Amino acid sequence: MTVAFLGLGHMGAPMATNLLKTQLDLTVWNRSLPALERLGELGATIAPTARDAIRGAATVLLMLANEAAIDDVLERGSPAFTDNVRGRLIVHMGTTSTDFSRKLAAAVEAAGGRYVEAPVSGSRVPAEQGSLVAMVSGEEADVATVRDLVQPMCSKTFACGRVPGGLAMKLAVNLFLITMVTGLMEAAHFARAAGLDIALFRAVIDAGPMSSDVSRVKLDKLVNDDFAPQASLADVLMNSRLVADAAHSSAVATPLLDQANALYAKADEMGLGGIDMIGVLRALEEATRDQRKG
Repeated sequence: MTVAFLGLGHMGAPMATNLLKTQLDLTVWNRSLPALERLGELGATIAPTARDAIRGAATVLLMLANEAAIDDVLERGSPAFTDNVRGRLIVHMGTTSTDFSRKLAAAVEAAGGRYVEAPVSGSRVPAEQGSLVAMVSGEEADVATVRDLVQPMCSKTFACGRVPGGLAMKLAVNLFLITMVTGLMEAAHFARAAGLDIALFRAVIDAGPMSSDVSRVKLDKLVNDDFAPQASLADVLMNSRLVADAAHSSAVATPLLDQANALYAKADEMGLGGIDMIGVLRALEEATRDQRKG
């Protein structure tokens, strides 16, 4: 199987690096050169253009930033789109709206291609460790193919039925993650305001039933004043809005998410989009200052 991986960003680069361990004929493409050069040094074939990468592969993995980037790379809306996808398996591994994915699947299939969703749960560290979780949707045979293919990147995969089941599952998981981390940062903010030692707060959480991989990682970052992004605040805001849009379009109440969404939007307005999602703490601190002034 010839495979192309497009999108070597925060998550894509470590994912492609792990895939290269078993997929020795992997072709890669990215808009910026440094990530391409690193993968090339590891043995990947560097495609000069996205079109070259796609047309040289039977299976195309897309880990791109957003819906516009996917349409641009696949050249959807132009005559080239059909030649790009015909006879190929297109695997969408990023996070977009379910409606976008449903329409893209229809377009790919109408052009003679096959389409699978395989969004992943996890941040950069699990991506580096090959321990992401994939939620895979599409035709049964294609789902089986993709689940085998992504094993070097994902410690677990789940079949989620037809498109857009994978992305619907990813949005549900993200709702839990976003509200959980926001609640954790609010608790840490409360602890600090009460004069408690934040390292002691971490120790108590770590020792109790509410401890999790996520809480341990995020509290460790907080204690060490480490705001380097694992999942950037801007990306979390984008995901939060995708979940909110999906919920609102189905008239599903999400009061916790709505509050978290507003806090991440506030933090982004403060210029904090490039730091880790624990930067939502800064929006909580700002809200406290405003409340005390009032």
